[in-house]
Amino acid sequence: MGRPRGFDADEMLDKVVNVFWQHGYEGTSMATLMAATGLNKPSLYAAFGSKEELFRCALERYWQRQGELTRKHLDEPDARTGVEHMLLALVDIQTQPGLPHGCLAVHGGLVGSVASAAVRDELRARQAALQTMVRDRLTRAQAEGELASSVDVADLARYLTMVGQGAAVQAAGGATREELRRAAKVAMRAWPEAD
Repeated sequence: MGRPRGFDADEMLDKVVNVFWQHGYEGTSMATLMAATGLNKPSLYAAFGSKEELFRCALERYWQRQGELTRKHLDEPDARTGVEHMLLALVDIQTQPGLPHGCLAVHGGLVGSVASAAVRDELRARQAALQTMVRDRLTRAQAEGELASSVDVADLARYLTMVGQGAAVQAAGGATREELRRAAKVAMRAWPEAD
């Protein structure tokens, strides 16, 4: 049996999430991770594995929280209200004081090297999963008569997730919470009427 770690892995992972969230995958160095966590390189590798595995752990933790929030709003009885609440909640998360502005999945996805292809693929899969969640809710809304049968739910889901991702980019660029909330409400004007 090995020696106890001497640190709280969940607490360290929260710090790692914030570092990747702020700097993206390629922009995060091991030195930055060591400074944020107070751990040396061997301790980080022993606890979490490689930088890629560390990023995957951070992404999973971040995604669990985001996924819970998204599901909560998409499960609201009225699809339009749920989607609007989801977009506004995403804006609030992306502009939280004390946390990096924007979105870990968007920041982390700004990777360009061949060596980072696996990370890029993982992020694309996560974003596709979000779009699928939205599309599934819209499909249900259409079946229940909340959306016209002529609405292409795949296109509407892509549009709505694009608004959420665009808000993340805008937040990282300095847009305020109030500005982004207003923009999300404008985007909701595109919601198609029922039959």
